[in-house]
Amino acid sequence: MSTSLTSTRFSVLDRSRIRAGRSPAEALRETVDFARRAEELGYHRFWVAEHHGVPGVAGSAPTVLAAAVASATRRIRVGTGGVMLPNHQPLVVAEQFGVLESLFPGRIDMGLGRSVGFTDGVRRALGRGKDEAEDFGGQLAELLGWFGGGSPTGVRARPGEGMDIPAFVLATGAGALTAAEAGLPLVIGDFRSRDRLLAAVERYRGAFRPSARHPEPYVMVAGTVAVAAGTEEARRLLVPEAWAAAHARTRGSFPPLSPAAEIDGLSMSTKERELYESGLRGQLYGTEEEVAERLEVLLKETGAQEVLVTTSTYDRAALHESYRRLARVAGLGEPAVDPA
Repeated sequence: MSTSLTSTRFSVLDRSRIRAGRSPAEALRETVDFARRAEELGYHRFWVAEHHGVPGVAGSAPTVLAAAVASATRRIRVGTGGVMLPNHQPLVVAEQFGVLESLFPGRIDMGLGRSVGFTDGVRRALGRGKDEAEDFGGQLAELLGWFGGGSPTGVRARPGEGMDIPAFVLATGAGALTAAEAGLPLVIGDFRSRDRLLAAVERYRGAFRPSARHPEPYVMVAGTVAVAAGTEEARRLLVPEAWAAAHARTRGSFPPLSPAAEIDGLSMSTKERELYESGLRGQLYGTEEEVAERLEVLLKETGAQEVLVTTSTYDRAALHESYRRLARVAGLGEPAVDPA
């Protein structure tokens, strides 16, 4: 299978990252504004994420935020990347998406993941543990069943029952097989772990069971893409996220994004420096010409039908410019409303 930039959909996942000195409320409003810009640029989907108790992320209630995004836009598909199914009862998730689809028919996507809370405290607060993630396949089947017609007890998802809302599985490793067995599209990242990425995609395609909506496998690769006028300028966009990730892995909390210039002056421990520099290596960034070339290679290797871009940085204007340049690289135009 081979694909090219001109035949590939490009979409956006925004995590509602909080910037240093700003509030969660501002981050959420920035997400809604960003969705409008993504629609104008021609991106196919705009998804929001689920994180709990994270100092640097405001996106804790993805279906609520998706409703705000859908209200502020007209054509772009809106969804979640994703709702973490082990954190919720499947009936509640079905009802929430039933409400979204009722209000915004034909525009809603249901991206679903298997992660649980990042810390023991968050898991206790949610009333969920790591064991719930082990039954992701069963939870997914139950959720899809609510759309098909209820349960033996006579309970029905209202709204929800009878609706055909596109579902996607966010997965790595064995999770790719869950998507394959359910006959659902696979969303997988990141670009840097190329061997692991390709192995998971191969397992998914090899085990795929055709479904009514998806007779063929559908792969969406997710990751950071930064585009600027110069290579180093594009690389600088990655600095705030790379430092936040290094901070989280050494100190246990994911902080708000700081300006790149401030991070340059930080005194890092050996471990922090190692993780920070690792976060910058292998990312997909550069000028429009460089990014186009690297994307073509990625698409040829994976055969992916869609790219979900997850870039975050402190400078919002530079972030928007990066997505504008990427839209030009991908040849995006006005999106058409599309049930897939």
